[in-house]
Amino acid sequence: MADELIAVTGAGGGVGGRLARRLAAAGAGVTQRLLTRDPGRAPSLHNATATRADFRNPRSVEQALTGVQSLFLVSATEDADRVQLHTNAVDAARAAGVARIVYLSFLAAAPDATFTFARDHWHTEQYIQAAGIAYTFLRDSLYQDVLPFFADSAGVIRGPAGDGRFAPVTRDDVADVAAAVLRGAGEHDGARYDVTGPAAITMAEVSAELTRASGRPVRYHAETLPEAYASRARFGAPEWAVAGWVTSYAAIATGELDVVSGTVAELAGHPPISFAEFLAANPGPLARLRREREQEDSR
Repeated sequence: MADELIAVTGAGGGVGGRLARRLAAAGAGVTQRLLTRDPGRAPSLHNATATRADFRNPRSVEQALTGVQSLFLVSATEDADRVQLHTNAVDAARAAGVARIVYLSFLAAAPDATFTFARDHWHTEQYIQAAGIAYTFLRDSLYQDVLPFFADSAGVIRGPAGDGRFAPVTRDDVADVAAAVLRGAGEHDGARYDVTGPAAITMAEVSAELTRASGRPVRYHAETLPEAYASRARFGAPEWAVAGWVTSYAAIATGELDVVSGTVAELAGHPPISFAEFLAANPGPLARLRREREQEDSR
């Protein structure tokens, strides 16, 4: 893949930034254009230029994509108009002559998915397919780094996940897969890859791992759907946002996220990181739980 210009959206974020660093480390043959609403947040990398682009301004995206062959499209931040934002980006890519889109989607994306945000991803996938651009969809599971923040100030994870299982994945593993796909020329065109961690676990097991790693007791309370909506009403968030929060748990209960794939090993060339391994190597997400444990011990 000689002298290919690759654009990475969300380059200042968790997956986009990691991917950009991996592509830069790949060396010769890759030039990057890092798209972000704030170029100052993009990493400073060899053969990479940060460019301002906003999905709400399709013209800015089209200009940023001029001359780009491959686009890594990170899904926009959750928004009531999320599908429209994605549509804007795809239209801009087509107008700019982009040849290939690698889209960061979500596991079990479907028009009737329990998780409402997964429906947004399905509609985006359909739009990309209809655009006539070569594509690859990376359908990742829930991210491991967000799980410690599911616990409230009382050390309780509350949600309607029941005894359902899911295989959370690290952003590092997702970035490794994305780098392999983008470096693989057209061999992944038309593919949909589920990207998961190495094992399916329950929310009760998540709580046990958080307890072990932080030293602060964490437990899981399986809410009913009505309880879940009621417990989140106090945040005053929009209805679509609350529905997304609640149904992310509910999709675990239905079994829709009970998927363990071999994608990381097959494409990235190494086994995926387990939740326990992630917590051992990344103490940052546990800081709040440890701080609360210390506060409790000092009382």
